[in-house]
Amino acid sequence: MASTSVLGTCHHDCPDTCGWVATVEDGIAVKLRGNAEHTYSQGELCPKVNRFIDRVYSPDRILTPLIKSSGGFEAASWDDALALVAERWHATIDTYGGEAIALWWDAGTQGLLQESSLDKRLFAKMGTSRKTGGVCGVAAGWGAVVTDGTGKGADPANVVHSDLVVLWATNTRLTNRHLWPFVEKARANGATIVVIDPLRTITAESADWFIQPRPGTDVALMLAMMHVLIRDDHLDHDYIERYTTGFDQLAAHVAECTPEWAGAICGLDPAEIERLAAAYGQAKAAMLRTLIGAEHHSGGAMFFRALGCLPLLTGSWREPGGGLARSVGSWADSMIDFGAFDAPHLAPGPRRGINMNHLGRMLNDPDLDPPIKSVMAWNGNPVVTQPNANAWRTGLARDDVFVVVSEQFMTDTAAFADVIFPATTQLEQVDVVPSWGHLYVGWNEPAIAPQGGAVPNTELWRRLARAMGYTEPELFESDRDLLASAMPDVDLAELRRRGFMRLPLPDDHLPYAEGGFGGVDGRAEFVSTAFAADGVPALPTFTPPIEGPNSDLAERFPLALLSPKQHTRFLNSSYTHLPKHGPAEGGPFCEIHADDAAARGIAEGDPVRVYNDRGSLDLPARLSERVRPGVVAVPFGWWSADHAGQGGVNVLTNDGLTDWGGGVAYSETLVEVAAAG
Repeated sequence: MASTSVLGTCHHDCPDTCGWVATVEDGIAVKLRGNAEHTYSQGELCPKVNRFIDRVYSPDRILTPLIKSSGGFEAASWDDALALVAERWHATIDTYGGEAIALWWDAGTQGLLQESSLDKRLFAKMGTSRKTGGVCGVAAGWGAVVTDGTGKGADPANVVHSDLVVLWATNTRLTNRHLWPFVEKARANGATIVVIDPLRTITAESADWFIQPRPGTDVALMLAMMHVLIRDDHLDHDYIERYTTGFDQLAAHVAECTPEWAGAICGLDPAEIERLAAAYGQAKAAMLRTLIGAEHHSGGAMFFRALGCLPLLTGSWREPGGGLARSVGSWADSMIDFGAFDAPHLAPGPRRGINMNHLGRMLNDPDLDPPIKSVMAWNGNPVVTQPNANAWRTGLARDDVFVVVSEQFMTDTAAFADVIFPATTQLEQVDVVPSWGHLYVGWNEPAIAPQGGAVPNTELWRRLARAMGYTEPELFESDRDLLASAMPDVDLAELRRRGFMRLPLPDDHLPYAEGGFGGVDGRAEFVSTAFAADGVPALPTFTPPIEGPNSDLAERFPLALLSPKQHTRFLNSSYTHLPKHGPAEGGPFCEIHADDAAARGIAEGDPVRVYNDRGSLDLPARLSERVRPGVVAVPFGWWSADHAGQGGVNVLTNDGLTDWGGGVAYSETLVEVAAAG
């Protein structure tokens, strides 16, 4: 029996981007394990990816094109499915113009090729509407840019050198699990681990110190920390003088942002805020670690804007283990030309932008010109993962909207499709995978042949381009040529041989130890005059949540809803349907504080209705001390089938946009909970 080992890289929307090794016997993948040589993931995979082979060989995989008929979906040949799509798209373009076709994709695969490459060229040629905005990352990046002039931050792995680690709005043990050993090493070296989160997560349970502010109030806490740092002179005056601008204005701005002021907003004891600020100011190498959860508020970008001011005040950027670590994906441009796949010359003219978070709204907009007549979705399940999901359901159900989906399984989104194309898994496609959680890029070698008629996204775009009758050579480049064009200075053969490669950055990677920010004169900006001209506050500013306890909605919907990722076997909406994943998690529920439950006559396990003007869900109640009074949590990721056909938690969530960057305010959602029946 022939057995080979094939190096690959996990493609999931996760900061860890783990290296793996697939064992293949006679063309069949029989084992998947972590690559022990990988410097960051160090041979460990998560519980979901440990069973990735179950996903690859699932009997529920879609392995042939499907066309919807009056009786459901019917298997079709590739030629017939492609011809139908081309016919409908040409008719749409001829009647309404290319902008009547809307696109949606996300990071269902984070691969350089398979997330978004040739599609940029194909849809430019077609003149479709462009996808803008982002579910995650965009608002955070903008917030960082306002302060530092760049979205680039500290290497998270440097946390091993920290003497204070503040995990702010990130559930590291669950959603960034491979960083946790680095955090534990810091603790073994004497560091204190602080967790700040509105939910008592498994990471909070493992911390030395847990602080639980009200949702959406973090910026007030940061401003109070700045107040204390300045008042008590926990400052690096030399760093401030050399590398920043606007300190005097900031000092005056936060003079009244006392711990008492912030405590009333955040629901925290002012003494705890004093203690936190003092600990941060007295630490030599304080690491602030956050990810994307905090940006899901109307003030989401401001969270990152304000957080970035703290290491500027203390000068912790000078120290290994200091500074602010969030996404490090921006550093990948030192190895990858992310513009290599763009082809604006193919477009017939300017293209309308549609924020991906408002596509559901726009599908139902009778005044939209041109109207959306077709949607193409890949690399995600927006009917489950996008906020205000009932708008998506209504819009995709329109008889006059032609829906095309590339998928591996019959997801909630795929069920609305008119045509479904079968997509390969990561074990069946070549790719290079950048990371936003560490400084390594991974190669993914196909371990097995594509199952059935499934194809990688890049091959789908080639086939669609050919079906549309296009002949431009750039629409048909091979995967290897695409990689070579995007990574011209990289020895791809060596990357393939090793399986991963570090970005060309210094080993200590202290990006701002001696300045080097992107603001005016290379300085970081406490005051941003350029952004002030665009209506953005020049100084870090707390603004109460638009959909919060002081809003007009609060009288009818007094409870703040969180929709956290809290499953060990899910990745967003992936894996929920697989038999060794969904059932093991037990099913969705509404987590509610005992005081709020008692006030509503609700006991443990009672059926409850969670509702607002956007939708409702019937769920069992779970009484918990993990949430504060006034806050409830319904876990994210479950499909409609797990909610008795009601849809997931996103039928409730807010699709209002964030302050900058086009992100979305999921976590700024008010609901009421009532006993059902």
